[in-house]
Amino acid sequence: MLVGRLLFQKSCTIVAKEASINFGHLQVLNKFKPISKNSVTFSNLRNYSFSKMDGDKHSKKKTLENANWKILVLPAAQDNLMYLIVDKGSKEAFAVDPLDPEYMLKEAKDQKATLTGILTTHHHADHAGGNKKLVELVASEGGKLAVYGGDDRIDALTNKVGQDDKITLGSLEFDCLFTPCHTSGHICYYLKTANPVVQKPAVFTGDTLFIAGCGRFFEGTAEQMHDALIEKLGNLPNETNVLCGHEYTIGNLKFALSVEPDNEYMQDKISWARDQRTELNVTVPSTIGEEKRINPFMRCIAPEVQKKLGISDPVTLLGKLREMKDNYKP
Repeated sequence: MLVGRLLFQKSCTIVAKEASINFGHLQVLNKFKPISKNSVTFSNLRNYSFSKMDGDKHSKKKTLENANWKILVLPAAQDNLMYLIVDKGSKEAFAVDPLDPEYMLKEAKDQKATLTGILTTHHHADHAGGNKKLVELVASEGGKLAVYGGDDRIDALTNKVGQDDKITLGSLEFDCLFTPCHTSGHICYYLKTANPVVQKPAVFTGDTLFIAGCGRFFEGTAEQMHDALIEKLGNLPNETNVLCGHEYTIGNLKFALSVEPDNEYMQDKISWARDQRTELNVTVPSTIGEEKRINPFMRCIAPEVQKKLGISDPVTLLGKLREMKDNYKP
């Protein structure tokens, strides 16, 4: 979730941990109750949308492709990442967390693909806030979208899903992984392939798993995050591409190196990530196998991390690491 507040002036400014960006064209489409005279928490917003001009994005878009599908990584807001998944055979497409619905629809049209559904990882407005507008845009052109998600709070939800549910897109199949903690209804979507070594699968992890990080425990516990990271995501093939909901990699790796300063995988990754961000390239995807080497939260089962922090129980250690990250100041 984007950590910030909306301060309402003549135009709106999103103030985040390290930077602020002015969006004069931000449209808030409904009413809400502020928690103080001048501000509201970002998670209270619903049904908003904004579209940034092509030259005014935090990152360049990126394309991943194999014989069966194409995935476009699309930037939104200050650091959000949306995804367009196109089945090459049917030319049908899904949008993942389409925060910027106009941009998402434009990219689908550029691919000559027909949007048929939305995969929503969780209900927070910076992930589900574009759903209603995208449904309306597609409907205005004679189409219809199925909106998948695991939480009744998701805007425009039509198909509620849970653990081990299957979703198809043309010839593609997704497994739903129920990963509550960041929110109580969080779902990760695992795009399978017949042979993970030959064709890498992909998993869309929202705000559960980031590159070298994990989401805050807003509505859950360390036990739940352990189940999500270690038992569910950690048991996917190591080759699986990790496609997360935010571009947080450098900040996450700074914290990771404060835990394991001698970890050469982390050192190499942060050097690479800085080079990528200098060119406005996204740092996704990583892989599940790589996360086991660079992600301190997935390394709660590593003996060297347990020894360093003096905590042998992985769940307790995971909770401690989250507490450390919440209070971390680089």
